[in-house]
Amino acid sequence: MARANDEAAAALEEYAELFALTGGDAFRVRSYQKAAKAIAGFPDDISVVDVRKVPGVGEAIALKMEEFLQRGSFRQLDGLRERVPDGVRRLTKVPSLGPKTAIMLFEEFGIDSPAALGEAIAGGRLDGVKGLGAKTLANLAKGIEQLEQSGRRVHIGIATALAEKVMASLTDSSDRIAYAGSLRRMKDTIGDIDILAVAPVSIMEEFRAQPYVEEVIAAGDKKTSVRTTTGLQVDLRVVPAESWGAAMQYFTGSKEHNVAIREIAVKKGWKLSEYGLFEGERVIAAATEEEIYAALGMQYVPPTLREDGGEVRAALRGELPVLVELSDLRGDLHTHTDLTDGIASLEDMVAAGAARGYSYYAVTDHAPDLTMQRMTLDKALEQRGRLRDLQSRYPGMRLLHGTELNIAPDGSVDWPASVLSGFDVCVASVHSHFNQSREEMTRRFIAACENPEVHIIGHPTTRKIGKREPVNADWDAVFRAAARTGTAMEIDSYPDRSDLPADLVRLARHHGVKFSIDSDSHAIPHLAHQRFGVGIAQRAWLTTEDIINTWPVDRLLTFLNRT
Repeated sequence: MARANDEAAAALEEYAELFALTGGDAFRVRSYQKAAKAIAGFPDDISVVDVRKVPGVGEAIALKMEEFLQRGSFRQLDGLRERVPDGVRRLTKVPSLGPKTAIMLFEEFGIDSPAALGEAIAGGRLDGVKGLGAKTLANLAKGIEQLEQSGRRVHIGIATALAEKVMASLTDSSDRIAYAGSLRRMKDTIGDIDILAVAPVSIMEEFRAQPYVEEVIAAGDKKTSVRTTTGLQVDLRVVPAESWGAAMQYFTGSKEHNVAIREIAVKKGWKLSEYGLFEGERVIAAATEEEIYAALGMQYVPPTLREDGGEVRAALRGELPVLVELSDLRGDLHTHTDLTDGIASLEDMVAAGAARGYSYYAVTDHAPDLTMQRMTLDKALEQRGRLRDLQSRYPGMRLLHGTELNIAPDGSVDWPASVLSGFDVCVASVHSHFNQSREEMTRRFIAACENPEVHIIGHPTTRKIGKREPVNADWDAVFRAAARTGTAMEIDSYPDRSDLPADLVRLARHHGVKFSIDSDSHAIPHLAHQRFGVGIAQRAWLTTEDIINTWPVDRLLTFLNRT
């Protein structure tokens, strides 16, 4: 369920953005952004504990947050919302378009939206404008296209938080409630949320009255659709208790999967709908999804596989794999602390890993070539000593000292082999030069895979959903190199990354690649993101044999050559 921290942090982030747009001091902008990050990553709910306990939150920010908790905003934010035109704020959503340029475009050219900017670029109105060269305009046009493609879709983390918030608000009014649709199938991005409930009709009025409802699109006794304050549409359906399984199966989809299994029913002379599986008027199955699939002569198909990607044929033959589950993960091999860009201390992150019952836990702070993190070898070695001291407190959890290296444009990484050999696990990631050619990027990844000290390629496509496109590489060639060298590919569970995406995971598995499902945590709450990575793995048909951090510690250490 969404915490007050998330909404408060979003408000403070908005304030930082507006403060920057109005020419505010850059240092203060960064302090607001840092405080917002700290609040979002703080493990306790600030509606319950004093926000002043959050590291980096001083009295001035604490007062703003207290006012936000009381009324959903604060005075300074209200003032800046009035000062900054909506058009300027809309323009800043375009990737690579900064606040100063947005203000200039609005004030001098009357451009007040990404669409208007696209028209101006296409019509040549901005040709020759100082600071807007041909390359810059091309990048802006690409950013507008990217923004349009993302549309109203949001990444799975945003959608899940909203769905859980909606369900929590209606739990007392329903006998049963759950989300369905693409969110249940764990797709990377979500266009709208489908929620089913067994409840009296009065739940619809209660739903429409919730504070997260911005607009009621359609209202009825069986279905109500609303636009939420996030901009995302939520559809609530009331279904009969006796048809719960049929309704969940039908509204989970996908459309293609449902067409395939309805064809099976039709061949048997039956009818399958959201109310059940019928032979004439006789109900064959309706209460549970398992009963429906069994009646059709199939294995139960997990929601994450329901994309008409071969799962129907496999289920009919009894050949569906035993998919990896969240409970199968024995550890996390990519996490950060406040030594670089994390929020929590080494001690707190390790304790949180132990609380999750892990058998092993890796700390992988950034290496020095990502200069903004100010890492040095001395700092890394000091952290290694602290981690060794902590090991005695956690006899049931092996602590691994790692690093997240930066893959340079030529494929080299931060430290020489003599230094890297001292780390238990080395994750290597691309953090810059995203626009290299396909050939250059492919060589870059292959060089990293061929480095014997690199164990895992982190967030391989480098994408940020809705913000940055994936890099262009010959993934067949990269995965062949990874399989040949025994280099794992990461499934980064951070929801705005979801990287590798499921289609590339399946391709990599085809080439014999192993995987690591990691949280890429920068704060304690981020450790729970692993569920999103498991969803990606399931959509790619992965089992525990494919995923190195489901293995016992001895087998993992053998893979890492650290016996």
